[in-house]
Parts: sequence; C-alpha cells; structure tokens
Amino acid sequence: MKLLAGKPGWTTQADVVVIGSGVAGLTTVLNLRASGLSVLLVTKALLDEGSTKWAQGGIAAALGPGDTPDQHESDTLIAGVGLCDIDAVKVLVTEGPEAVRKLIARGAVFDTSESGEISLTREGGHHRNRILHAGGDATGAEVSRALLEAIKGDSGIEVIERALAIDALQDADGQVCGVTLHVIGEGTRDGVGQALAKAVVVATGGLGQVYSQTTNPSVSTGDGVALALRAGAEVADVEFIQFHPTVLWRDTAEGGQQPLISEAVRGEGAILLNHKGERFMAKKHELADLAPRDIVAKEIFSQMRQWNIPHVWLDATGIKEFEVRFPTIYASCMANGIDPTKQLIPVAPASHYASGGVLVDLNGRTSVKGLYVCGESACTGAHGANRLASNSLLEGLVFGARIASDIASNLPDQVLPVEDQNEGFLLSPAIKLAIQLSMSEGAGVMRSEESLNETLTTLNQLASRTSTEPRIEAWEVSNLHLLATAIVRGALERKESRGSHWRSDFPETDPLWHKRVVQRYDATGNWSVRFAEVKP
Repeated sequence: MKLLAGKPGWTTQADVVVIGSGVAGLTTVLNLRASGLSVLLVTKALLDEGSTKWAQGGIAAALGPGDTPDQHESDTLIAGVGLCDIDAVKVLVTEGPEAVRKLIARGAVFDTSESGEISLTREGGHHRNRILHAGGDATGAEVSRALLEAIKGDSGIEVIERALAIDALQDADGQVCGVTLHVIGEGTRDGVGQALAKAVVVATGGLGQVYSQTTNPSVSTGDGVALALRAGAEVADVEFIQFHPTVLWRDTAEGGQQPLISEAVRGEGAILLNHKGERFMAKKHELADLAPRDIVAKEIFSQMRQWNIPHVWLDATGIKEFEVRFPTIYASCMANGIDPTKQLIPVAPASHYASGGVLVDLNGRTSVKGLYVCGESACTGAHGANRLASNSLLEGLVFGARIASDIASNLPDQVLPVEDQNEGFLLSPAIKLAIQLSMSEGAGVMRSEESLNETLTTLNQLASRTSTEPRIEAWEVSNLHLLATAIVRGALERKESRGSHWRSDFPETDPLWHKRVVQRYDATGNWSVRFAEVKP
C-alpha cells in the first residue's frame, strides 16, 4: 500500500537519505559524514523544530561519582518491566557515557556546579543523580543547537526543509532505495519529488498527535513509522505509549501541544497533591513522587477518576529560584496565569513518548533491506514497556552512531526503484479530531477490551472517508489512522497490564506475556501479528 500522491517532478540523489533533524537524525548525519558519505537531510518543518528541542529533563548517563553503567542498566530494566531487550540496554548504558562526551566535544554546553563539574540531577525511576541538563530545563534545545552547529557549512550535506516523506521507493526485491517527498513552497523544491539513495534512515520522532492531548509538537504525526509500515517493515511494542504524568492542565477544548512540567521539577523537591491537599504517591511506591512515569500517571488518573476532577496539583513552591532553574517551565506557567513560586500547578497525564516503533536490531536495521530506523521511531527494545526518564536523547546519540557505522561498513550499490502500480489511498483530513478523541478515550492511560473495540470500530468507520486530493493534511491523517490502528490492535492483543499499557479488565502483569507483540501491514492492506519472546 502507498499514499496517493502526484508523480515525482524532480529527482535528487545521495549516498544516504536521513529523514528527521532531531538528536537521532543529526547524530546519524554527523557520523555518516565522518565516514565520507554524502547525505540528504530531510526535515518536515525547519531544522530546529523537532521534538528534541522540547526535551526539558536531560540526558541520562553514568558519569557521576559512584555511578556505573550496571546501575543505569538496573534502573532501565526495572522501568521496562521485563520487556527490555537486555542486549540493547547494555549497548545504551555502556556506550552512553562516551556518546555524551562526544556530544560535549561537539560543543554542547551543560549546566555545571559551583566547582565547575557537570551538574547532575535525578528523575523518576533513577536511583542516582545521572541526568545532565542545560539551561536548567532547556536541554533538548542545547543539544539541538550543538548538533546543528556541527553540520553547518558541510557541503556533503544537502538539507531540504519543510518536506514530508511520503513513501519509500523500493526495487523489485523490496530493497529500499530512496523516498518520495513533498516539499512545501518554502522548501528548496516545490511539490512531489524523489530522493534516491543506497540507504534510508528514518528518524522522524514521535506520533503523539494520534491523541487529543500531547506534549509533542504538531509535526509529530508518525510519518516515518507509517512509511516503514507501508514498506513492509515490522513494528513492535506500539501499545506502550508513555503518558507523561505532569503536563500543565488546560481545558481539553484547547487541544494541541501541552506544556510539559519536567520530572526534574519533582527531582528538585516538588510534590503531588490531590484536591484535598494530600500527598498520594508516598503510599504507592518507594520512590514516591519520583516513581517511574507509568506508575505516577496511573495514580494521577486514578485520583482524577475517583474524585471526578480534571487534574491534580503539583506543589513546587518550595523550590528556591524556580525561575532560574526552570526558566522554560516558569514562562509556560506564567503564560497560563500561574506563578509556580506561589501557586500550585494543575497537572494531568498526556501522551508523551512511544516506547515502541519500527522493530530494529542493534545496528538500527529493520526487516526491510536498506531501511534503518533510529530514535523514538524505532523499537530497539531498550525501553521495554516503559522508557526510563531521559533515556530517549541518549538512545538517539548511541544508536545514531551505530547506524552510521553499519551503513558505512555495508553500503550496497545503488539500485533503481520499480514503479508501484497501486494507485494509492488517502483519507480525509476532516477525520483527524475524531481519531484523536477516540484514541484518548479508548486507548489512553486506561484501556479495556470494550474501550479498545469501540475505538477500533470508530477507526474502521473513519477509514471509509477517503480523499482524492493529495496534500499535507491528508497524508498526515492517513499516517495517524494507520498508527492508531496499530496501537489499538497491539493493545487488544496484550491481555495484561504492564508498564505504560494498563488494561482495567486485565489489571495484573502476566508472565505469559513476557513477549513482544510484533505487527506487519502488507501490500494488500492486511495486518498480521506474531509474538517474540524476550529473554530474561
């Protein structure tokens, strides 16, 4: 299956096409260039408008006194609730410190203590201070700045901004050999074109816009994951959608991207309170307010449902110089009429991070030759059922470098695509809100067979509302619909509660489900599923 689009009106070529300009994509690009390969970097908005810049908390790495990769591994495995791929976790935590040092060598500036040492803090699920941060709560922005500065002026990198990757180009054997793109008028080319390459790397970030409330920017419509699915790649763990527990609550009618209140605020001493002013996390977990995200999100959701309230409260009034430590969060709160130094902050869970994605090996290779996936778009297995806080930027750094190394060592000859005779399909942009509301209601923090089946029925009904007008909004909503279907199907298969997947009809974690739900979408539009055991 492919999306309905016009025939390519122009062609460009590079050794490798990298789709996405976040930490995963930029790290891959820099390492590919170090091997002398030419790169076409495609980004949907402007170079610095991806999800990376919104990362507030920081990067987790075992760099502090007494900390070790083994301890980082232990915390990661606990957060992943038995579904982490232990080999992927070992790669992440052992190669992570050097990846961070390399980032610093490339110009990233992290906050330091009075003694001049890098300042490390804690976030949920971590038993040690191992989170590097920059600008207080602007770590992602600094990482993005440093990486973008490092690629600036490199003639071996062609950049196309405001471009949506539509579908993969494949040869007669199914090998990916490029992509079709639509470039909005402000880009370097207009309309639909094709980019030929010997390998394609998808690093398009998250899919948070599947839900009506999310911390993800508007560009996070999962385009790369949907592209990979239509190319025949497998996806795994897509039912594990992490809902950040503390997102600034606003009236649900406002929708769109919600301001995030970083876990680091709780790491600095903020506490959660219910509507009675009572702390409620201390009785639920040894780490209390700093418990793993899924546990905190579930308990907040329970408090909201039990007392029929739209949010709980975060008390950060005891944090000294809040506006200096968390300038971005302070500005967001003030813009919404809340002074966090004097007032309680209303917070509620919102869609934040996809722990699953396109299934890849330790070098980022998918089940389709020539196609690599990195960052939030990928399922490396490092996150399991619930990502440990601040492991996401680290994953982009570590696996981006591994992908570049694998491509440099195994770059095939350029093959030519065959023309897909399928006319393609497209859904109406008018169904976007219906998808989002249905997903938030039936496949959100809490799920059940009844709610999931209702959502799947809605999605099936919406699939009949097609469009014959190829444009950005239609391609995006078609991608969202495909990914929503995969999430619901995966959640229906997993008849247990584990990590960020909570089934009210199967509230316990079941050892029989110590396995991955792996899905595939074939050329005729049919879904298949298999289960992959996870080694303990």
